[in-house]
Amino acid sequence: MRLLKTIDQRIEEALLVLFSSVMVSVIFLQVVMRLSGNSLSWSEELGRYCFIWLVYVGISYGVKKQRHLKVDVMLLLLKDRGKLILSIISNLLFLTFAILVVRYGTSISLQLLSFGQQSPALHIPMGLVYLAAPIGLGLTAIRLLQNIYKQIRMLIGKDEINLKNDREEMQDVKGGDE
Repeated sequence: MRLLKTIDQRIEEALLVLFSSVMVSVIFLQVVMRLSGNSLSWSEELGRYCFIWLVYVGISYGVKKQRHLKVDVMLLLLKDRGKLILSIISNLLFLTFAILVVRYGTSISLQLLSFGQQSPALHIPMGLVYLAAPIGLGLTAIRLLQNIYKQIRMLIGKDEINLKNDREEMQDVKGGDE
């Protein structure tokens, strides 16, 4: 059970560190190789694929930390319960989008895997590259469900209403120290 909790808490961070480290290392290696008059045929491709995965996993991380950009003019006009209801509705809409991307993205990825299409330089199945969207949005859907569950508990009075994201909570702590 502790393992599942650790995975739940750290999966996005671990994947983001992995993909960004590989991407930066490979691009740095390519720059060094070009300066020495050589070139790696596969480095740009690997860097690009790491970036694609980084973006899709980053969407999930943004949902987990509640840091996605949003227009909050309506939220300024509403009281706590209204903000909560609007937040649940927006999360349900985002969840619908995520589920559609998972469904159709998986279908496209499986088709590419069955066709046997491979990347030009690395010769890896392109279906694996395309799996970034359904896996990233699958993680996002899980995070959205977790957020919706917490919000519903707040709405029915089981938990205290707290609509602050991690950044706002940290600003409150820093502001209290001064």
